[in-house]
Amino acid sequence: MEDKQLKAVITEETGRIDKVIVQLWPEYSRSKVQHWLKKQVVEVNGQVVKSNYKVQPQDEIVIQIPVATALELVPENIPLEIVYEDQDLLVVNKPQGMVVHPSAGHSQGTLVNALLYHVKDLSTINDVVRPGIVHRIDKDTSGLLMVAKRDEAHLSLAKQLKDKTTTRKYIALVHGVIPHDKGSINAPIARSKVNRQSQAVDEFGKPAVTHFTVLERFKSFTLVECQLETGRTHQIRVHMKYIGYPLAGDPVYGPRKTLPGTGQFLHAQVLGFTHPTTGEYMEFSAPLPENFQETLASLEK
Repeated sequence: MEDKQLKAVITEETGRIDKVIVQLWPEYSRSKVQHWLKKQVVEVNGQVVKSNYKVQPQDEIVIQIPVATALELVPENIPLEIVYEDQDLLVVNKPQGMVVHPSAGHSQGTLVNALLYHVKDLSTINDVVRPGIVHRIDKDTSGLLMVAKRDEAHLSLAKQLKDKTTTRKYIALVHGVIPHDKGSINAPIARSKVNRQSQAVDEFGKPAVTHFTVLERFKSFTLVECQLETGRTHQIRVHMKYIGYPLAGDPVYGPRKTLPGTGQFLHAQVLGFTHPTTGEYMEFSAPLPENFQETLASLEK
């Protein structure tokens, strides 16, 4: 398969090359662009440039994006709960334990494998192992995800996420009894310097904001609704640990297993966005999974 090429001649945008590229192609993140620069696949006027290059008017930018071909995607007849679907997009309710897209160690059984079986067309904005995927939730987080079928819809949904105009509400069970009814956590997040497989609050990290509301208090736990303003990796898990109330069942950020079940008690319950074609605001809700409901019932007793 041939590499994907992006090409543009600069008319107005000037400044650092990475910032200009993100302005030209907002579907790609700044970190992705910086990765391309390190891989030397970004050329200006026929010459490979580094991240400190300053773009000038009439510069021609060409990016040769290597297409990932190492993983072969296989459609799999995996049960999939489709909450909504039309010609542009669909909303799915991902079960706990399912990985969103194939990666090293997870080549099968993912949401993408299921989508390829159940859905005829998926957007091609992302690389070949992530068709249709606009955003992700962790393997052991259940709940709602929007999936794009057309590239135009993908770009619109991705822009809404970037502009913070979507609605994303999660239900989480955390250790400890939170005394106040509401709160906001504004703490930047970056990859942990201690454990490179996890994230941590870091003053030099990316901005991250989580708002929470207490729904119910138990003897040693609190049920909260968390609303994301940003979407950093593991954001709710990191933020709740940061304020001293880590998620129950979280194998990375929480205390050792204290409740029956596998993985953190975190569910993406509400998802809202503006439809890319109709302009209508749409909002969907998914009930808590059975194991989550059973745990709450046992805590109430």
